[in-house]
Amino acid sequence: QVQLVESGGGLVQAGGSLRLSCAASGRTFKSYATGWFRQAPAKEREFVATISWSGGNTYYADSVKGRFTVSRDNAKNTVYLQMNSLKPEDTAFYYCAASVGYGGSDYYTRDPTRYGYWGQGTQVTVSS
Repeated sequence: QVQLVESGGGLVQAGGSLRLSCAASGRTFKSYATGWFRQAPAKEREFVATISWSGGNTYYADSVKGRFTVSRDNAKNTVYLQMNSLKPEDTAFYYCAASVGYGGSDYYTRDPTRYGYWGQGTQVTVSS
């Protein structure tokens, strides 16, 4: 029911900024939370940020708190991840996911098992 496509990745120098987009297509009448995850080479997948359908609830991993901001524009079916003050350790493959069928408009979760739809991902590389 939901297809997600990430974009906006690329190469940026340390201290720079990048804005990722997650565009959703398909038809669903459910409200859903969206999460951002990342995986670096030789590292496990880790949670980055999440936002409720309403946009009123957000949560960030400690490693990105204060630097990353997640937002959404439901009229455009798009969720954004604004990444500022990027560090080389932020280098990873980033992907978004949708949690469909849980909670309501204020629901959000860090639990990857609650995300049933995943995008193809986009590479973010931060050089030193």
